[in-house]
Amino acid sequence: MRLDHLSFAAGPDGLASTAQRIGGLLGKDFIDGGVHPRFGTRNMILPLDGGTYLEIVEVLDHPASDKAPFGQAVRARSAAGGGWLGWVVAINDITAVEQRLGRDAVKGNRHLPTGEELLWKQIGVNDLMADPQLPFFIQWESPDAMHPSTGADTDFALATLEIAGDPQRVSEWLGETVEAPLEDVKVEWVAPNGTPGILAAQFQTPSGLVRI
Repeated sequence: MRLDHLSFAAGPDGLASTAQRIGGLLGKDFIDGGVHPRFGTRNMILPLDGGTYLEIVEVLDHPASDKAPFGQAVRARSAAGGGWLGWVVAINDITAVEQRLGRDAVKGNRHLPTGEELLWKQIGVNDLMADPQLPFFIQWESPDAMHPSTGADTDFALATLEIAGDPQRVSEWLGETVEAPLEDVKVEWVAPNGTPGILAAQFQTPSGLVRI
């Protein structure tokens, strides 16, 4: 179990403008990630050191976005002005989580600009929508060489997550201590004063720490 990526919903100005704004703050351009046809969304990504990445995601005018939980989650967050959607934990075998939650994972795919296709399974997006401090789970089915963190610049890395939430609640959700997937990332837990979830993320860059 490890931290796989962070997800940020585009604001009213759209995907490209949001990516340009955040990329400007970080000093690094995002790249086109492609389309999630099953979810009715698309993203732009920034590979990070340590096998993680940052994605900015936007809902499409597509029937799937009204049906798929991930599309619904992105639409709701963007409609609220955009911002942090959540964090995602990668696991090797999603079966144990399916058994624990009593439901099946859903298949995910992303059509890359290169024409290649990324494949995975995921579970827990509905729970994220109900309680945004909770991550959802992903099991990659594509080769490691295709992981979105491939080609990361080692000068850019996630340093700190600021989360409004309860680490005990998140540990129960994960099925193990929350420190396990976040061992290389400092986490600052803040008691929720409103909606729980990611408040900010700090990134190590060549110019120092940048807080988004």
